[in-house]
Amino acid sequence: MPSYGRGYGGYSWNISGYFPRAIKAICIACIVMFFIQDVSALIFHADGWEFWTYHFGLVPTDVVFRGFVWQLGTYLFLHQGILHILFNLLYLVMFGADLEHMWGTRKFTTYFFICGIGAGLTDLIVRLAFHVDVSVPTIGASGAIYGILLACAIIMPHRQVFLFPLPVTISMRWLVIILGGIEFFSTIGATGDNVSHVCHLGGMLVGYIFLRRDSFLYSVRNQVSDYQRRRLRKKFDVYVRDRKDDPPSRPDNWVN
Repeated sequence: MPSYGRGYGGYSWNISGYFPRAIKAICIACIVMFFIQDVSALIFHADGWEFWTYHFGLVPTDVVFRGFVWQLGTYLFLHQGILHILFNLLYLVMFGADLEHMWGTRKFTTYFFICGIGAGLTDLIVRLAFHVDVSVPTIGASGAIYGILLACAIIMPHRQVFLFPLPVTISMRWLVIILGGIEFFSTIGATGDNVSHVCHLGGMLVGYIFLRRDSFLYSVRNQVSDYQRRRLRKKFDVYVRDRKDDPPSRPDNWVN
């Protein structure tokens, strides 16, 4: 959310409210890496670009068979082109700022990387399982951002969002349902758009599991707690029964 400060004759709008610490750091990291990618491509041409995408993008065969596990985190900060990074950072700022203000920097950063790494693992597992483009790198923070969109839909389901360029609004809940449906049907269909829809769905799935983790096995945990209380109650009843005939203790034996 933007912050407001007193100015001459009223209030001044401050855009820094849209860039709390974690979001600012992520945006700077993505922009710096995009600049390095472009400079490398300008100097070394295709070899310069491929060095970054194949060493730090997510390549399933490299992660599994060569131990390049860092790719599960570094692929988030690489992007294909100016529109790719522009829209990713735009969505991150628009929807992530409110989450970071509510959660704090540490929790938001943790959630961002959990969704991003989880999305990468989902993409890796699916591609290896079906032998689809296992040597082609996946890059971009879209998986983590789809997790952020899901969190907004769960925490702020009635928040209204403009469907640009249409002059209509839709609730955050329905926006994420529609986006999730599009990604699902794009995954099972052959779209040929070079977009990892599985990665997007993976980010949403991991985000949902993380946010709802305390509600899983709720009834089982309640049954365990009830059993523990009944067991303690039974022990207490046995203790009282075994000592009901004991004489009262002397006053000088009382302990405070």
